Amino acid sequence: MYKEVIMSKHYSLDNLKEIAGDDKSFLSLVAKTFLDEIPIDLKAMTDAVENENKELAYQFAHKMKPNIEMFNIDILNEITTIERWSKNNEDNDVVKDIVNRVNKILKEVFVELKADFK
Repeated sequence: MYKEVIMSKHYSLDNLKEIAGDDKSFLSLVAKTFLDEIPIDLKAMTDAVENENKELAYQFAHKMKPNIEMFNIDILNEITTIERWSKNNEDNDVVKDIVNRVNKILKEVFVELKADFK
């Protein structure tokens, strides 16, 4: 069940509401799908960056991007930087810091979504 709480969150439902209107069951389904898929993709992307597997890092960053946009999570620049890193010879330490930020923000989003969509 979806409950709306007015607080500062790391995500927004505005984009989803443009598509779904006020269909709470649809919003819940999308949130559940996000919570089922994105933690797995995040771990795979993190591992790929750690192992300097740039092709795999790109694939998972790119795969997560539409979901991040859909929930208006403010890490698109970081995801784009990871994609760019995978195609260039940018510093690995810098991208690891970016991946840490992405992990931190998404883990907060996971907590918030779980609380909002019980």
